[in-house]
Amino acid sequence: MKAHVYVTLKQTVLDPQGQAIYGALKKMHYQGIEDVRQGKYFVIRLADTLDAAAAHAEIERIAREVLTNPVIEEFRFHLEDAG
Repeated sequence: MKAHVYVTLKQTVLDPQGQAIYGALKKMHYQGIEDVRQGKYFVIRLADTLDAAAAHAEIERIAREVLTNPVIEEFRFHLEDAG
């Protein structure tokens, strides 16, 4: 099983890197772009011995305790079967 974890800055937190990317896209004349937020993406392979509930709990714990700064970041994830 794999976990895909996405970590982004909270909407209330200024994202200077996202704004720089947004500015570059506008200067390059890309159309329809309203905002850019940057973040981090993790793929975590889990042991086959974990069931879905245990995998969900473990990834949520890892994301909350290790991968994010809860003051300024939020996360979401989904689990993918290895088959």
